[in-house]
Amino acid sequence: MTHPTDATDSSLETASTQREYEVRRDDLPLSCPMPDQKLWNSHPRVYLPIEETGSASCPYCGASYRLVD
Repeated sequence: MTHPTDATDSSLETASTQREYEVRRDDLPLSCPMPDQKLWNSHPRVYLPIEETGSASCPYCGASYRLVD
């Protein structure tokens, strides 16, 4: 079974393919996987608090996020 957006939208990136991501304030609130990533082959979406410290990591996949602006 596939997610409806996965069948037709090849522009979506596979979730968590990188280990480190740079994000901007425009990307907040931060979630993993991010909205431009596929969900069907990943973990449930989780929102990460990055505003205060400038960095966060996903408890599911370990992807690291760094706020760059």
